[in-house]
Amino acid sequence: MIIATSSSIAGKEIKKTFGVVRGNTIRARHIGRDITAAFKNIFGGEIEEYTKLLGEAREQAMDRMMDSAKELGANAIVDCRFSTSYIMQNAAEILVYGTAVYAE
Repeated sequence: MIIATSSSIAGKEIKKTFGVVRGNTIRARHIGRDITAAFKNIFGGEIEEYTKLLGEAREQAMDRMMDSAKELGANAIVDCRFSTSYIMQNAAEILVYGTAVYAE
């Protein structure tokens, strides 16, 4: 599956548009990670635990979006975008969306 942030795909022609597809996940922080993050906040540096958590969340949301596109018969997604919002304290939603298309 080709995923592009642009509205076109170089070397391909969009033959059919299926519409908007999306994938999302909601993740909560873990108390153990929060303790580690508190120490990193004092001493500085990347908080690898959160980097990994958000990376996994993005991948899961993308997988769900691609599954939705495949169900429609699409082989590509254009105009792909990510959005993040807080649902409640210590929990965030990762949303990815785009337009499912068939490209040749």
